[in-house]
This record gives sequence, C-alpha cells and structure tokens, in this order.
Amino acid sequence: MFKPGTSLTVNNARSVLSEGLSAIAAGQASIDVSEVAVVDSSAVATLLAWRRAAQARGAALEFGALPANLQSLADLYGVSPLLHGNASAAPTSATDRHH
Repeated sequence: MFKPGTSLTVNNARSVLSEGLSAIAAGQASIDVSEVAVVDSSAVATLLAWRRAAQARGAALEFGALPANLQSLADLYGVSPLLHGNASAAPTSATDRHH
C-alpha cells in the first residue's frame, strides 16, 4: 500500500502526486495517509487528483481515516464527501458549482 510520508505540501506535492498515480495505475485501491502530519491545500488537491485518476480507471480508492489537519482542510473546502468516497456529493457540471 502506498504511503505518502509525513508531509504533503506545495514543496513535494508534484512528486507525491506522481508516486500515488503510479500506485493507482498498478492497481492499488487504497492510499494510507494516516501518517501525513504536515499539510496545506496541495494535500487536498493531491487526494482529489488521485480520486479522479482511480475513477477514470473505473476503480474505487480509499484513504482511510484522514489525519485531523487534513480532515479540517477538506471540511473547510467542502470536499470531505469526495475524499470519503461519496461521489454523489460532487457537482454534476461546472455551472452547478457557481449557484
């Protein structure tokens, strides 16, 4: 199982994103983010990109319990349902997001 490490910020998001995409392409259905302690908005964007990549492959992707700081950011940005596998919470079109 892929584990991104203890930090997921703008400083390393590109490489961590790539590593996670490789794991997803290899068929991994979960990414363990439990040890990620240092985050910024790049962490949320990375998890969403991984989720989209898995969905594009027709696969499910689980993150498990998010660390409190990452969960807090996901809540702030309103994307927690997306990170917890509730794709029905996603807007259906670009115009839906602006209403």
